[in-house]
Amino acid sequence: MSRFLIACGGTGGHLAPGIALAEALRARGHDARLFISQKKVDARLVEKYPHLTCACVPGAPFGARPDVFARFLVRQGQGFFFSLRYLRAFRPQAVVGFGGFTNAGVTAAARCLRIPVALHEANRVPGRAVRVLSRFAQRLYLPPGVRLPGRLGVRVRHTGLPVRPEVSRLPREAARAQLGVDPTQKLLVLLGGSQGSAQLNQWVEDNLTALAAEGVQVWCVTGLGKGENTVRELRSKRGAVVRTWFEPFTDRVGVLLSAADLVVSRAGAGTIAELVRCETPAVLVPYPHAADNHQWANARYFEQQGGGLVIDQNALGGLKQEVLEILFNDWLQHKFHENLRRMAQEDAVGTIVQDLEELACGLPPERHRRHEQPVRATP
Repeated sequence: MSRFLIACGGTGGHLAPGIALAEALRARGHDARLFISQKKVDARLVEKYPHLTCACVPGAPFGARPDVFARFLVRQGQGFFFSLRYLRAFRPQAVVGFGGFTNAGVTAAARCLRIPVALHEANRVPGRAVRVLSRFAQRLYLPPGVRLPGRLGVRVRHTGLPVRPEVSRLPREAARAQLGVDPTQKLLVLLGGSQGSAQLNQWVEDNLTALAAEGVQVWCVTGLGKGENTVRELRSKRGAVVRTWFEPFTDRVGVLLSAADLVVSRAGAGTIAELVRCETPAVLVPYPHAADNHQWANARYFEQQGGGLVIDQNALGGLKQEVLEILFNDWLQHKFHENLRRMAQEDAVGTIVQDLEELACGLPPERHRRHEQPVRATP
């Protein structure tokens, strides 16, 4: 049995794959623990996993504004010393990071204690944390086709994002029965990421009546702090009752995506991985202010692979027509499902677990490179 520490807090897109990896490592007999942030979204998500050992590590995101930068330095310093004490007590064979501000302190502490570090980047434009910290890593997991320049001392594996076991494709009828939605009507699901999206929430409000008139049910996950659990009833053109559900948070992602005919969503890597796992077509609306515009890159790759479409946030005026055309086009729906089924074949978590077990055995990078040459990144 090996011991692993997984730094994955800050957003649902970091925490959910960390949970998936911890569950897979535990299933293989290892001891896997999580470093999470002090954010409300982290606390809410880990409630469902009381068997996992979690620790809240101090930290704060980087920012150029003087007060934000000062807080970043103070909190990251606290995170470093917290991590140093924790690592000395736990003594893991490897530390795994999923990006974000919770990674900095523990990566630096692991470096000081000569503990191997593996980093995972899920976005098609690597984030600042992974770009900087990968210089101290022995393993780097990147999406297929993505490169980082100047990382010749790192063993690079190209693989996807681990997805929690409970987020999986269910029979449509069973999923709809669990949710209590009408099995005879189309179901559109809106997801704004772990923080929610004010723009997508407003789009639902603006188009609710028109969608209901066409017999389209809507399930909108608004985001924590952006509304309450409510159900509204409207009428279709034929007089049938059409419901819309609003909820701030859901821990039934697999059920919700399996029940949906179509999803409208932001383009975080975690959400896209879950869409692929559940084989659910989507119209992606990338968040325009995401760092390095990485959501646009994620969305374009999803569209190129045939999982759905991309629409710019400035073009939300045309989203209703796009949604209706997809919902009532059986041929297009079938093509999307075929492509998503092909995309869902990869076993990302199995690839990473096997590689981490090798890393925990203590094989030096030189021995690995005899069998697998490091990827020479191109700018």
